[in-house]
Amino acid sequence: MTIPFLEPSLATATQVFSRDALPVLTVNPGESVRVRSLDAWGHLERQMVPGEDKAQLFTERKGHCLTGPIAVSGAKPGDMLAVTFVSLTPDSWGFTNAGRKDDAFTRLLDVDGGTPQWLLWDIDVPQGTASNQLGQSVKLNSFLGVVGVPSNRPGDFATTPPRADGGGNIDCKELTAGSTLFLPVTVPGALLSIGDGHAIQGDGEVGGTAIECGMTTDLVLDVVLNAPLQTVHAITPTAKITFGFNADLNLATAEALSAMLTWMQQLYGMERTHALALASTVVDLRITQIANETWGVHAVLLHDAVQASAG
Repeated sequence: MTIPFLEPSLATATQVFSRDALPVLTVNPGESVRVRSLDAWGHLERQMVPGEDKAQLFTERKGHCLTGPIAVSGAKPGDMLAVTFVSLTPDSWGFTNAGRKDDAFTRLLDVDGGTPQWLLWDIDVPQGTASNQLGQSVKLNSFLGVVGVPSNRPGDFATTPPRADGGGNIDCKELTAGSTLFLPVTVPGALLSIGDGHAIQGDGEVGGTAIECGMTTDLVLDVVLNAPLQTVHAITPTAKITFGFNADLNLATAEALSAMLTWMQQLYGMERTHALALASTVVDLRITQIANETWGVHAVLLHDAVQASAG
């Protein structure tokens, strides 16, 4: 069986989330698809010197350069879309920059805001490393920054802030190969768009970018009726993860933790306050990203964190 392969082009890419967008591909639940995405800016060529202006797919940038949307037959509002990442292979080059913005946070860091500095990376997939022009090397941990579906509201929506009603620019470094991300289906067909490949990123994406790169991703898309939660969540090879997105860090944290408590109640048959007590011993709260106008927080529960007592 031939797996559909989507290549990025003006006919198969988007810079916004919209419920009115026509799908560029339709698959059945449980089917696989291979998707190539350009880097978040849609570069068609690599930079040879830091800050070099190179051609981009879209002549006017409105948001992340995403491939899609992909429709899943039969998906309807109220369902959950399961996006399983089978493999994620970055392109051979990428970039990171920081200092583009002159804002209050940048000034707290004593950074020369408004004067961007660049790292250009050679990515060696067989070796699992990326090396920059300063002679530094890091280990790869590839994932997609943006995986999302549109809001069920009219109009075009920016790709920058992540949303509770569809995911999007989640920027969670845990979503590597072998992970499944669950998204609420908001419109018929789901209309999934993906991109913003990251060869590696730290929690927080503190400078505003990761190693931004093109990515070839093998996915399995399925419709799930009995997901443990009806909010954005994930199961990775090592952990269960819940998410919170809000301009207020307290509210983003509460959103992520509240969802985790609900999950723990189901897992362990616990009253909610007992679940909070247990969470205080085994759940890690992490700042997913600070770069996207909306705080991202994720709560992490390792699969082997809680064991039944003997006897």
